[in-house]
Amino acid sequence: MTAIYQALGYPLGWIMWALYNIVRNYGIALLIFTVLIRVVLFPLSLKQQKSSAKMMVLQPQIADLQSRYKNDKQKLNEEMMKLYQREKYNPMSGCLPLLIQMPVLFGLIDVIYRPLTHILRFTAETVGKGIEVLESAGNFILMPGLNQAQLQIISGVHTNPDAFAGMGRDAIAAIQGLSLTFLGMDLTLIPNMSMFSDFNAVILIPILSGGSALLSTIQMQRQQAITNPNANTGMMKGMMYMMPIFSVWIAFSVPAGVGLYWFYSNLTQMGQTLIMNKIYNPREIAEKAKQALEEQKERERLERIEAKKKRKEENTTGKAKGGGEKDEAKNAQGLTQKEINRKKLADARRRDAEKYGETYVEVTDEDLI
Repeated sequence: MTAIYQALGYPLGWIMWALYNIVRNYGIALLIFTVLIRVVLFPLSLKQQKSSAKMMVLQPQIADLQSRYKNDKQKLNEEMMKLYQREKYNPMSGCLPLLIQMPVLFGLIDVIYRPLTHILRFTAETVGKGIEVLESAGNFILMPGLNQAQLQIISGVHTNPDAFAGMGRDAIAAIQGLSLTFLGMDLTLIPNMSMFSDFNAVILIPILSGGSALLSTIQMQRQQAITNPNANTGMMKGMMYMMPIFSVWIAFSVPAGVGLYWFYSNLTQMGQTLIMNKIYNPREIAEKAKQALEEQKERERLERIEAKKKRKEENTTGKAKGGGEKDEAKNAQGLTQKEINRKKLADARRRDAEKYGETYVEVTDEDLI
């Protein structure tokens, strides 16, 4: 597990190193880092927003399928998959931003646990000399879980720098000049309940982390209620309370810097959601898509009516043509061209007489000249 944390932390460590050297404030560097992560993830978040709008458009069809196959779950799942394939919709696409954030969180934990490696860029040999001091000194204990040796080295150097002289003067000076605090809070400390009685401000970080997670989850629930009325049931309601509890648990299990990142992340997530709702509102997109679908259905209905009318005209023309062919057949049996012309003119005069109320006049040979 430690190897995974270190592999994820390596690229993030360079980013944090650059940011820290620019602002020289660990808390502000974390804030800038969080914003950068959100900017990188923005295309995925926008895709998730579009996916939510797509789900809202599909809701009437989904509801119809659920009603039609309510007693046949297998058939319902098959029809739902056909609908998703036909509409090119991936129901799991909304989970991608969350799946990407977890490796970022794990990598950040490694960055905070190993500031000598990531922020000061010490070699493994230099760090190793500090660990040797920890192992040989009776007042230094390597704690279980994630390797906190580098945090203990920093604490030891501030308490007794002479004990770590083997690391070199430059290393000692770099550690003494390293500030991992923010607004007076030591971000390398792991919050615990005893900090309430000591009035240590670090205890506020888990509270802020859990509170911001709750607000972010409520915002997400409301968003999903718009795009999917059936979302806020069962598991989704449970997630509303589990995520804040999870945030608090993490914040009490890792250095305060991780909890501060979680707090920053929740705030930027809420801000990003507000911005996306302004530029790409799922309800508005769904309404436009619904209107376009209704217009398409109306066009198709009119096209079907027109096609039906055209087929009817073709059938009528075909019958008339069939009658003409019969006349030609009769003509071929004995009518001369003069007799054909006489009949046509007589039919025309008869129609005109009936139409205009005139007296019908028989056709003579002179009329055919």
